[in-house]
Amino acid sequence: MSHSVFTHSQDQLKQLAQDVLRFAKEKGASDAAVEISEGNGLSVTVRKGNIETIEQNKDKGIGVTIHLGKEGHIRRGNASTSDFSEQALRDTVDAAYNIARFTAEDDCAGLPDADTLEMHPRDLHLCYPWLISSADAVEIAKRIEAAAFDVDKRIANSEGASVYAQQSHFVLANSRGFIGGYPYSRHTLSVAPIAGKGANMQRDDWYSSMRDPAKLAKPEEIGRYAAERALARLNARKLDTRKCPVLFEAPLATGLLGSFVQAISGGALYRKSTFLLDSLGHSVFAPHIQIVEDPHVVGAVGSAPFDEEGVKTGHRDVVKDGVVQGYFLSTYSARKLGMKTTGNAGGSHNLKLQSSLTQAEDDFAGMLRKLDTGLLVTELMGQGVNYVTGDYSRGASGYWVENGVIQYPVEEITIAGNMKDMFRQIVAIGTDTLIRGTKETGSVLIESMTIAGN
Repeated sequence: MSHSVFTHSQDQLKQLAQDVLRFAKEKGASDAAVEISEGNGLSVTVRKGNIETIEQNKDKGIGVTIHLGKEGHIRRGNASTSDFSEQALRDTVDAAYNIARFTAEDDCAGLPDADTLEMHPRDLHLCYPWLISSADAVEIAKRIEAAAFDVDKRIANSEGASVYAQQSHFVLANSRGFIGGYPYSRHTLSVAPIAGKGANMQRDDWYSSMRDPAKLAKPEEIGRYAAERALARLNARKLDTRKCPVLFEAPLATGLLGSFVQAISGGALYRKSTFLLDSLGHSVFAPHIQIVEDPHVVGAVGSAPFDEEGVKTGHRDVVKDGVVQGYFLSTYSARKLGMKTTGNAGGSHNLKLQSSLTQAEDDFAGMLRKLDTGLLVTELMGQGVNYVTGDYSRGASGYWVENGVIQYPVEEITIAGNMKDMFRQIVAIGTDTLIRGTKETGSVLIESMTIAGN
């Protein structure tokens, strides 16, 4: 497959990596690491039935890291090139070496310990090439947008529909014996229809993103659903300031999970810039909350046999019965904290937010019934999360719900709280699960937040 999809095979990339490590050793590096990647893809956007953009990409690159000195007294330098010729590789090694010579020593720098490296990576089947032609991609984008327009005459405009196909592969290697890599893919269909006219216009969007193009949602389904979402937002009202329960729709709930990951990631912890400092072993969530990381799901978007340093990944409980069981650490941040890497250089892998209280009837309609009277949030604006204090304040829009039934759309409001309280006040998690990037959750119901309106 790699010969037909890529210019270089995995074996060729591995040979280039070994050449770079040899050049680094000859130069006098104490240790070295190299990453070599290559990819190609297609991106097409159609708006109101006309082609807006057609972009094809084909790229490659090599990044080299040189370490000088002994453990605890290491100077580090990085350099990169897109030229795979021998002279370019030697020049890149020289550049990284010269940068390292003039950097300050760092007592936590250095390659991962040998016993943490994944020497026998498993094949998780993460690459499903989609060698679609520009003409076929345009046709699919037109189908998505046309399906949105066909829903209702009030859908008369659009920000466009897009088709994106990308396949890449890489090899990572270091001077402690690790070498590994694999091909991977990511394909996306999306659309953003606009409903209404003049001052009464609303937009919404929807997308489907998968490694395997055969598992993407049907173009017409994406278009119809996006249109229905935009139409439902017409004639939105404002709310008076109040406190009430808040239901985060599943796509937004993955953002709450992302905020938790950021708060217990190594960089925030060793800089002491997080409201969850020293939270390991402590109750942070409601007792029914579980968060599981499973990097080895075959074909999943968030899967990886090793992290960006070559460190082993593995299944683990991040939160069990509301109690934090582990952080998200790279080799460097782990050393800063006096701990061991968790295999999360580069982020989380297939993280799932769950509740031991979830029942089969807790689908989206069931979650509205549990909300009873309160706010359903479907869009957030701004970056209003203070990770030092945990204070949370975001512009929002969504729907006011009474007796478990949506009454009308709302806009121009702000929802506010503190994430410590929000995590503890998670009442329920729905079965309407959705995967966004490396995170999966259903809708999340929080007992009470402040709604600032008129």
